[in-house]
Amino acid sequence: MRLVLYNIRYGTGGRGRRLPVSGYLGRTHRTLDDLIGFIRPLDPDIVGLIEVDAGSYRSGRLNQACSIADALGHYHCYRSKYTSRVADRIPIMNKQGNAFITRDTIQNETFHYFEHGLKRLVIELELENVVIYLVHLALKFRQRHHQLSELYDLVKQTKKPYIVAGDFNALWGPKEMDLFQAATGLTNANSDGAPTFPSWAPKRQLDFVLYSAGIQPRKLQVLDVTHSDHLPMVFDFDV
Repeated sequence: MRLVLYNIRYGTGGRGRRLPVSGYLGRTHRTLDDLIGFIRPLDPDIVGLIEVDAGSYRSGRLNQACSIADALGHYHCYRSKYTSRVADRIPIMNKQGNAFITRDTIQNETFHYFEHGLKRLVIELELENVVIYLVHLALKFRQRHHQLSELYDLVKQTKKPYIVAGDFNALWGPKEMDLFQAATGLTNANSDGAPTFPSWAPKRQLDFVLYSAGIQPRKLQVLDVTHSDHLPMVFDFDV
């Protein structure tokens, strides 16, 4: 199977946007076509998308996950990553979320929310032989610490082989993940520690693909493209 993990920054592009705010408020129609053109030849079985626009002015009121899934002929599931009433009332924030796109029929999808942090969503995707969790953790270290503890409580109950993937915002370095990996027994597919951020001059490993027993890794690639401020990861594996 092939999993593509990509923080697409709402389709607003990567290289050339100097101001952080411009990278989140820019229009997306041109970059969305680039993203589809990039993802399609990879022929993925599963795509985990972080920072997806579900229909704000940026995307021309289109749900980017739905548009990409339609272009690939795949299924998709999407959910907003915020639970606060304040975020629900802000036009841009209430359209920001994460999504899965899958070739195979989705057996079950569950949307969990952490108790701590602003970005709280965990999507649990169950396919026939594997479960995949998609996360986008908080920017503040203390909140990430609490979220990892909650994530451990969630994944330890999983019966099938599973993968935990996403943008962990490990701003203090990959050692932030050591206790979580030790507790869960998960292995980092990016064994060489290749950085994923920023895409134009990668220095930090913020994005992770972690896999359990029962998953046989074949290859992990961090691809050098600048459709976003993050680099995409491609994980080939057998169950």
